[in-house]
Amino acid sequence: MNFKNKKYLLLDLDGVCYGSHNGYPLDKVFGMISNRMTLFIKEKLNLNDKEAKELQTNYFYKYNTSLNGLMLNHNVIGEEFLKFVHDVDISFMKEDKVMRNELEQLNMEKFIFTNGSAEHAENILTHLGVYDLFGREKVFDIQDAGYVPKPNAKTFDKMVNKFGINPKETIYIEDIARNLGIGFERGCTTVWLINDEHFGKMDSDKDYISHKIKNLSLFLKEIRLLKSK
Repeated sequence: MNFKNKKYLLLDLDGVCYGSHNGYPLDKVFGMISNRMTLFIKEKLNLNDKEAKELQTNYFYKYNTSLNGLMLNHNVIGEEFLKFVHDVDISFMKEDKVMRNELEQLNMEKFIFTNGSAEHAENILTHLGVYDLFGREKVFDIQDAGYVPKPNAKTFDKMVNKFGINPKETIYIEDIARNLGIGFERGCTTVWLINDEHFGKMDSDKDYISHKIKNLSLFLKEIRLLKSK
């Protein structure tokens, strides 16, 4: 693996910055967010629990985010939805000092690319003790994307333009394999963080995945050591 020419590290948020690999299974946080989504849909569209959950799931698979489907079909206001669903208690999440140490030592510019909100990213990264290594200017969220979620090509290009990065000098890490396709097309070194989530592992056998890893911090250490040789 040759990482010497890589200048930029592009990280997805949920499932990458935290997940089973650092003791916070995705379903522990996203389960709470998902329940808030179901409640929002139930109240907004006057549905019962079963109907709301089915609509939420169907829209997620059809439109890549439930919000995208709600905005397209029900004129839901994005800001209202995001504020409601991300109002969750993640006080159980503690600082990840190992990840912070590796991020600090790695001589690359670091960015977050998420289908969530910037506020959610700030909340998660603050609890993990690494938000100061990013800040709002290094987060590209769903509002920056005009509410068009990954893996849309135009959204990827908007992110590249905002950050001013060269994909060919970028390592892009995702837990949802199919999101990596456009990154690979644009020239990124693509990395899938292995997981058993049904949606996450779809298309994980595709040629557009350059590397597969099990632990983010260990991989960051590997990049650092290889770049130093």
